[in-house]
Formats: sequence, C-alpha cells, structure tokens
Amino acid sequence: MGNLLFIILGLVLLIIGGNWLLKAAVALSLRLAIPKIIIGMTVVSFATSAPELIVSIKAALDGFPDLALGNVVGSNIANLGLVLAITVLLGSIDVRKSFYTTDWPVMMVASLLFVGFIYFDGVLQQYEGVIMVVFLFLFLIYLLRFQKTAVVDEMPEDDIPLPLYKIVMFLGIGGTALWGGSELLIDGAVGMASTFGVSDRIIGITIVSIGTSIPELAASIIAILKKEKAISLGNLIGSNIFNLLAVLGITSIITPITVVDQGLLSNDIFWMLGISFLILPLVFFPKGLRLGWRDGLVLIIFYIVFVYLTIK
Repeated sequence: MGNLLFIILGLVLLIIGGNWLLKAAVALSLRLAIPKIIIGMTVVSFATSAPELIVSIKAALDGFPDLALGNVVGSNIANLGLVLAITVLLGSIDVRKSFYTTDWPVMMVASLLFVGFIYFDGVLQQYEGVIMVVFLFLFLIYLLRFQKTAVVDEMPEDDIPLPLYKIVMFLGIGGTALWGGSELLIDGAVGMASTFGVSDRIIGITIVSIGTSIPELAASIIAILKKEKAISLGNLIGSNIFNLLAVLGITSIITPITVVDQGLLSNDIFWMLGISFLILPLVFFPKGLRLGWRDGLVLIIFYIVFVYLTIK
C-alpha cells in the first residue's frame, strides 16, 4: 500500500513540476530572445534529466551498475518510444531543417560514442566519461552560438515575460518537484518490483527508466497542450543527449561503471540505437518534415515490443 501511495504522490509532483518548469523556460526564452528549442534542449532537458543523474550516481556508488546503465538506456528508449509517441498522438509536430542537420545527428553521435566505449570491454572508464562531458560542452557552445529554431512553433498569446525572481523561483520549484516526484516514484516502483525478484537490469531498463522519463512526459504533454511544440521536441532530443553525455559521463567520472548483466550489451543498447535512428525516416515519411499520429503509433508499437521481449 505504501509503495502505491509513493507512486501516486510521485506522479502528482512530476506533473506540477513539469508545469512550473515550462513556465520558467518560456519566460527565459522571451527574456533572453533565445529560440525556444535551445531552452528546451538546455534548461528543460537538464532539469528533466536530473532524476536520471541522481538515480545513476546513487546506483553506481551503491554497487548497482546495471541499474545505473539500464536506467539511462531504458530512459532514452522510453523518451522516444513512449514520451514522443504520446506527444505526437496528442498533436503533430512540424520539423525544420536544423533538426536533421544538428539535433538528430548529435543524438546519434552521442549514442554511438557511448556504445563504442562500453561494447568492447563492458566498462565505462573515467577518461571516457571525461570525453563524453567535453563533447556535451562543445555541443552546448555550438547550440548557443549557431542554432536556429528547429521546430515550427505556434506562438501562443499567453507568452508573457516574467520578472527574473519569478523565473528563478519557477525553475527552482519545478526542478525540485520533478526530483522529489521521481524519487517517490522510483522508491515505490522498485519496492513493488523487488518483491517479484526481478534483476537490476530489468528493473532499470523498464520501471526505473519509465519513472525517470515521467518528467519528460509531463513536460512534453504540458508543452504540446499549450502549443509549445518547440520545447516539446527539443526537450526530448536534448534529454537523450544529456542522459548519455552528462548522466553517464558524470557518473563514470565519479566511479567507473561495469556491466554485470550481458543482456545490456547484446540486446538493450541495440534497441536504443534502433529507435534513435528510426526518428529520422519517421520525420520524412509519410509527410515530409512532420511527426504525426501514425509515427506515434509506430514508436509506441516499437516500445511495447521492446518491453515485452526484455521482460520475457
């Protein structure tokens, strides 16, 4: 009963946090005259990736490396197969050129870099973590200097500039609510799963990864309902980049991460690469430079098959 209460309370906090974070992100983009996709890919992405970072560091330090890795790999699959799917089922997203010239390629390079580092020796070393974090900083510098808006955004009438203290307050409360909600959700979910004697990798790749993807889901659904589509897509692509380069990069700098369950190398990382690649053809077909409900169905079927085969 306690675990179920944790899950419900966690979900409520995540939805509240997503709403406050979005308000702050929109106000910040207006105040700094920065394209909203950049805010989505930096401020919102980092805040919604915070649960993955906290969970992965704690799991690695507590001696559960598969939970740390499974959390990030599963979260990246869930961000696209579940979160993006639900987002485009609620409303289509029109995509611009810089999505496939910058954002998607960087996500693929980050994915391939991680797979290259971990596949051959089953360890993410400290120096490899340093390389990943440096790559992230170079990407952020490029974003802030050169990136154009990558999504056709409908400018809603309620885009009101906020005073700086309110932006900071909304960011702080939103980020804290997301973190607290994720903690409660994970505690409840892991408590429930542990009673069935499930492995760390399976818990990480399914329950924990979905739990830590709830902030992205909350932020993206709230964004799409408020017509902030640029923040919605930018948040998801940015979050996957942050999960790999920042979460696993920082975690492996603190303590090297060693794979225990080989299923992570023989199965999970290839599902992650597969769904990351799948986004590109979906953007072009059946309608050019648009993600619609058909694409959402393809992604959600992909995710259901992945979860079914992983648990089986």
